[in-house]
Amino acid sequence: MWQGLSWRLRGYLITGLGVLLLSPDALFVKDTEVDVATFMFWRALLLGTVLILVAVARYGRELPAAVRACGPAALWCPLAFAAGAWSFVIANRLTAAGNVLVIQNLAPLIAGLIGLLIYGQRLRRQTWVIILLCVAGASLMAAGEMGKGNPLGLIVALGLPFALAINTSVASAQKGVDTTVILPLGCVVILLPALLLGGATLPPAADLQRLALLSLVFLPGAYFCIQTGPRYLPGAEVSLMMLLETLVGTLLVWWWIGEAPTPLAFVGGALIIASLLGGGLLDLIRQRRKAAAGAPDPQTVLVDDGRVEEGDTEASKKGR
Repeated sequence: MWQGLSWRLRGYLITGLGVLLLSPDALFVKDTEVDVATFMFWRALLLGTVLILVAVARYGRELPAAVRACGPAALWCPLAFAAGAWSFVIANRLTAAGNVLVIQNLAPLIAGLIGLLIYGQRLRRQTWVIILLCVAGASLMAAGEMGKGNPLGLIVALGLPFALAINTSVASAQKGVDTTVILPLGCVVILLPALLLGGATLPPAADLQRLALLSLVFLPGAYFCIQTGPRYLPGAEVSLMMLLETLVGTLLVWWWIGEAPTPLAFVGGALIIASLLGGGLLDLIRQRRKAAAGAPDPQTVLVDDGRVEEGDTEASKKGR
């Protein structure tokens, strides 16, 4: 069944799983009482330990070569990963989650522009429409919390969409290279400022348990899947899937804290789901039409104006 899916749908499923695992992140940030430096130190230390063990288990002695194969991503992705993590945690401590999520929703648009202007990645019209619909839906979901909290949090949160967009766009531009191997480097970049700010202190037992659950269970799988997404999708589409965090995070807060979403949140959530499902259905229809027409490469998807997508093989180009 997996082999029969298009590359785009594989990327959506992998990234979507990562977003589901990442969704409790904001809840844990709000639910711990330690200072930001301590939170970031233990988050980076525990998460980095798991990620380096996974990388060593997968690559062994070939790990240095796998890191070198990432090219420019070995520098830019860890920096963006760390910047995004710091921005997310600090902003959520300073202002309401709704403010952070609305600003984070700019990531797909920024990633689309980076991909187009720097890497020449041309997104389909369908993708731009889905991005705009999902951004609108996520903004509706977060509208109820807008304006709450410290305005400084809004300034800090501005770094988040740029960090997400840079990470996903640069990783996608490496043409299928496995950039998960450089995630431990991102944890090191997070760890160093936390050390300088005095974060290497032992948190209370309750907070340490929450940090361990988040950093040893949820985040490794989340970031591994999200960083794998750009092997299958343009950076803008990976960032697009990140908008699911708004939906799932809102539902988690409702379930855990009992904070019921606003009517607009339900409308926005329905818009996100309908847009993503609609896009996935259109891709399946295109794939089946292509296969029925006898195209030699069923893993590619026809674009709506007849152009060949990035990643299509020479055989698929001739098959059209």
